Amino acid sequence: MRPPRSLPPAYFEGMFKGTPDPWGFETSRYEQNKYDHSIAALSGRRYGQAFEIGCANGVLTQRLAHHCDDLLAVDVSETALASARARCAGQHNVRFACMNFPGDTPTGASFDLIMLSEVAYYWDDADLAHAARELVALLAFGGDLLLVHWTGATDYPQSGDGAVEALRRSMASAVETVIDERRPEYRLDLWRRRPA
Repeated sequence: MRPPRSLPPAYFEGMFKGTPDPWGFETSRYEQNKYDHSIAALSGRRYGQAFEIGCANGVLTQRLAHHCDDLLAVDVSETALASARARCAGQHNVRFACMNFPGDTPTGASFDLIMLSEVAYYWDDADLAHAARELVALLAFGGDLLLVHWTGATDYPQSGDGAVEALRRSMASAVETVIDERRPEYRLDLWRRRPA
């Protein structure tokens, strides 16, 4: 049975306090293949302002930073953020913050890339709807939203497919689909903000 509410920050803090790499971001072949696919999906585009939601211990952040002038990476776990800061210490275009999106959002910001990797299925229906509104508000016209999510069974509030499709329905008038690809274990969706 799925939990009825979004998973709380304490869940993620507990995971990272238990082990520095609870999902195998550093070692998993699945994660490495997914990161390669994610970076390839950007097609060499350079982004001025980027926002990574749920950066965890910064493995993807480190790679994403090479494609951004300024990258704000956020997570709900201070323990994960400490690892991410250490990993990206030499990358001066990366900033970190403890933030529980969508309840917390960057103030007055506009991004031409938002990265949402393995995050949306942790949100309940209300937070998914809230996230969709915030993502539209934060994504600059012509900006990209890259979503990458596991499509197997979960014991989270949403499945990967369910979460992404709910966001798609809520954001349909604001974004157009650029990439819609599936691999055996995950899906990758790249949406671009429509002009005003």
